[in-house]
Amino acid sequence: MKILDKYVAKSFMTGYAIAFCVLVGLRIIIDLFVNIDEFTEHADLGTFAVFRNILSYYVLHTTLYFRDFAGMITVVAASFSFGRMVRNSELVAVMASGVSLKRVIAPIIILSLLLTGLLVIDQELIIPPLADKLVRGQDALPGQETYNVWFIADANGSLVCTQKFDVKTSTMYKPTIIIRKKMPDSASWKVTGQLKADTGVYNIKTKKWDLANGQFVSTGFNMGPEAKDFYASDITPRDIPVRRRAGHKTLLSWPQLAALAAQGPKVKDLAQLFSQMHFHITEPIINLVMLMVCLPILVCRDPKSMKSAVMISFAATTACFITTFVCKMLATEVVFFDKVIPELWAWLPIFIFLPVAFIELDSMKT
Repeated sequence: MKILDKYVAKSFMTGYAIAFCVLVGLRIIIDLFVNIDEFTEHADLGTFAVFRNILSYYVLHTTLYFRDFAGMITVVAASFSFGRMVRNSELVAVMASGVSLKRVIAPIIILSLLLTGLLVIDQELIIPPLADKLVRGQDALPGQETYNVWFIADANGSLVCTQKFDVKTSTMYKPTIIIRKKMPDSASWKVTGQLKADTGVYNIKTKKWDLANGQFVSTGFNMGPEAKDFYASDITPRDIPVRRRAGHKTLLSWPQLAALAAQGPKVKDLAQLFSQMHFHITEPIINLVMLMVCLPILVCRDPKSMKSAVMISFAATTACFITTFVCKMLATEVVFFDKVIPELWAWLPIFIFLPVAFIELDSMKT
């Protein structure tokens, strides 16, 4: 690695660290300011317990904040790096030595690729195992959460409901499980019975739910209730907090989303799953495209034009960010051809801004 590469890489990583601390820290401060009253609902446990709850909450949620701000952090870091070089007229000296400015931005592109890999690791390997903890509200203590559950479909096609699920004891109170069977050569399901119990406790050894006073009632005629001691399902206590709401599925990895899609849920849910699966692939690419769009604008030689270059680059980055946000909203809606096309909306920001990035790189004055 040449001295110039080391210098540019060091400047970029310094800006990256500063941008990460500023953006993520600002996100934490705003959230804490808005929800401080919910954190203090358990003030009777003492100041230390409240502080520990706040600390554990935001340490875990930093993984989400990094996922959401990774693209913007990279752009801010690049602006910081080149702004410093332009202010000190270093790019003029580099060009005078015969080095192309495209060669100058190469270390930043390489580092951005490595940081995108870190984003993928965070999205696919770090967040999914923490998903059940990341859905915890600010007013709940770790391990003491309770949730109501309505119509979670398992791999058997059955729908699981319970008025109260206790995370600490892995217990469902008054669970009702609607047993279904998929009709042959059809996408519809037929209800074959209903399973009720006083409680359902998850057994780690058998990987089944042990039922207290479990009673299965078939939909067939002249069929009395049948006693059931357990219910076998792929749903575990860690799955329930995540799958109880559709918005929480963004915390799942790509293989987990694919497994849910294979179960054949409703069309609206299926479109949402496919949308999230494709955005899992396209979001890291979009972050790189955002950087490629802003880099040629930032590489200017005149310090007087640096402010306008920064504003234009942030405007282009914001346009890409807003376009991606709008595409996420439209991915599950019927917009064109009377069909839901989540694949189109997931890749649309890349189709729009990647050619812009190539045009800007080609027109750079190096």
